[in-house]
Amino acid sequence: MLDTFPLTRPNTPLLDLIDTPDKLRTLSLEQLTQLADEVRLWLLYSTAQTGGHFGAGLGVVELTLALHHCLNTPDDFLVWDVGHQCYPHKILTGRKDAMLSMRQAQGLAPFPKPDESPYDAFGTGHSSTSISAALGAALAFRLKGLSHKAVAVIGDGAMTAGMAFEALNHAAHTQADLLVILNDNDMSISRNEGGLATYLANNLKNKTDGQTTAALFEALAFEYTGPIDGHNLPDLIANLDRVLAAKGPQFLHVITRKGKGYAPAEADPVGFHAISKIDPLTPPKKPTPSPKFCNIFGHWLCEKAATDTRIVAITPAMREGSDLVHFSELYPDRYFDVAIAEQHAVTLAAGLAIKGMKPVVAIYSTFLQRAYDQVIHDVAIQKLNVVFAVDRAGLVGEDGATHAGNFDLAFMRTLPNMTLLTPANEAELVQALEFSHQQSGPVAVRYPRGTPETWGQAVETPAYPTPYVAYQARKRLPY
Repeated sequence: MLDTFPLTRPNTPLLDLIDTPDKLRTLSLEQLTQLADEVRLWLLYSTAQTGGHFGAGLGVVELTLALHHCLNTPDDFLVWDVGHQCYPHKILTGRKDAMLSMRQAQGLAPFPKPDESPYDAFGTGHSSTSISAALGAALAFRLKGLSHKAVAVIGDGAMTAGMAFEALNHAAHTQADLLVILNDNDMSISRNEGGLATYLANNLKNKTDGQTTAALFEALAFEYTGPIDGHNLPDLIANLDRVLAAKGPQFLHVITRKGKGYAPAEADPVGFHAISKIDPLTPPKKPTPSPKFCNIFGHWLCEKAATDTRIVAITPAMREGSDLVHFSELYPDRYFDVAIAEQHAVTLAAGLAIKGMKPVVAIYSTFLQRAYDQVIHDVAIQKLNVVFAVDRAGLVGEDGATHAGNFDLAFMRTLPNMTLLTPANEAELVQALEFSHQQSGPVAVRYPRGTPETWGQAVETPAYPTPYVAYQARKRLPY
């Protein structure tokens, strides 16, 4: 168990010999165990140099090794849902040294990217797409008469989204040779919420050998295996060999620990979901009172909710990122974490609004696009007073194209009855939020990641709305 980051290049003699997965397929179990330790060590070292997603990758080192040991990648199709956990996969597929360029210009992408490597079978970044993609690949293999395998690795957080169950339902109908691996670590980015998360957790707590969970997935015509220890290489390899040889939809339930092998990350999986670059030559800066845009939003929402009991907050599994922790503690009855379910979040807000509540949906720009039909059909056309606090708007840099927040201006400003505000500093953000609260129709307030450059300076801000910050589509469209 490690408790510090290696700040000098670690000794990884076995890993240095692995530049493609076929090299690890001849290794003994003892060598694979050594390789797992070296992959973790390199992951700690490289991520300390670049920053990036961290805890999820540590949790799937053994699973990644077992998959590449049992599969014939890249001919077989292996897709990682979301992609936070793909760093060990990249290390083992010829990109070990290139990991030091992660999240930099012309460097490695932080998520699977097909034009970066043939081993990245499908591009990911958003949640719950893997089963649909793997099912499509499985059907293509069947239609072409090929015997290649199709595997989706999906976390229990991503399994809370409706799209995952849409794919499971269709897979049952097709009876395709598909393997779905549930990487169950009781986490997405924040703690998982909802009935399915409770269902899975209770099953493990009661130690019913998977019978309860098996019933759920077997009802969808999947053959269920598990739960098994996701850090036990012999068990992983034996079970993977068996389910990959089976016909029809297979479901393998694997229990892992987010942050495995690094003590601080195991103790605080939320805090170590992702880290910033660690520079040993530069001492940490003293904390300064310079709140980010999301902190200003979170503070405003808490203060406003104290005087208006109609205000409710909704988040799709981004409590910490959207700065709703304090709100959730102050007003637990008016706080709704719907898990990774953006479509439901928006229509839930519509239902609350139509009965006189003042819902605020705190959502990243890149995830708002997942609920576009609901924004149009359930909110905008009905002229409901739902406030969208659109965080991480604009270009986001290191996270890449899948997380860019530069589409909302185009797709929101075309909507009937929608007012779109783009505050440029903290004073404008507060005024924009106040303005949104006073309206009777839908309002989206978009703001970027990070700290306003004008923080601490005197800023004169015109009253809302102004032509620069407000766009009212209802003046253009006959709805």
